[in-house]
Amino acid sequence: MLTRSVIDRAVALALEEDAPWGDITSTSLIPADATATAELVAREAGVFSGGEVFRAAFALTDPLVTVDLHAADGEAFDAGARVATVTGPARGILTAERVALNFTQRMSGIATLTAQYVTETAFTGARIADTRKTTPGLRAFERHAVSCGGGHNHRRTLSDAVMAKDNHLAVLLAEGLSVTQALQQMIARLPHTTHVEVEVDSLDQIEAVLAAGIGTIMLDNFSLDDLRRGVEIVGGRAIVDASGGVTLETVRAIAETGVDVISVGALTHSARALDLGLDIRVDRAAEPV
Repeated sequence: MLTRSVIDRAVALALEEDAPWGDITSTSLIPADATATAELVAREAGVFSGGEVFRAAFALTDPLVTVDLHAADGEAFDAGARVATVTGPARGILTAERVALNFTQRMSGIATLTAQYVTETAFTGARIADTRKTTPGLRAFERHAVSCGGGHNHRRTLSDAVMAKDNHLAVLLAEGLSVTQALQQMIARLPHTTHVEVEVDSLDQIEAVLAAGIGTIMLDNFSLDDLRRGVEIVGGRAIVDASGGVTLETVRAIAETGVDVISVGALTHSARALDLGLDIRVDRAAEPV
């Protein structure tokens, strides 16, 4: 999802938002021919994400600014690590600084939080997945960050896969249709390559959903005992996805119930920005007249 065109479009909009008529502080205070070097430094340990986004913020501001990345996306670093070096016209570096940091801090924060969830569930067989609870317009960036942290992406958009949730099932029941029959009719209309996931919120819904031949069943807000029982009922007939109120404190126990996937909205809607700073020094300024 995070292609060059997606990066450039979002970063250009962010730069326009931040400096719609230019950076009047830099242009009025900094000599036009001043050059500088800036170091992207980690104030805390984490997992890096957004290197090409960071680079794009400077390139779109001033093509003469160059960025050397010292960490790859998905690479862990310690506090104090030098993550990237930026060199070039001082005005361009100062103008792009905030946008570059906003993206990279946000993405690295998501990657770091995801890595913590992945570590908590190590050797259980369960994969950590994100959800569609992403910042509007920035899903590709946040989903990329989840991947950098070792997590997996759920369906990318409403167009990619079927996911019938409780509200969909409520409409079917109001229309007098059985869940099994309605799902079978839907599947018959879909391309054979389309994956179908159905959310249930009680154990007694599982058999009716499985009878339709779906690929994944989501057990939403189940207790640990009910998750274990749900996994037993499914018995390998579908992928089992657990969701609802997952935290770092509860994720290990959820994984140990035998589910295949754990969907965690908090990866994107609750991750805090990682503390990264840009330390700038001026290499050369114009000689006074």
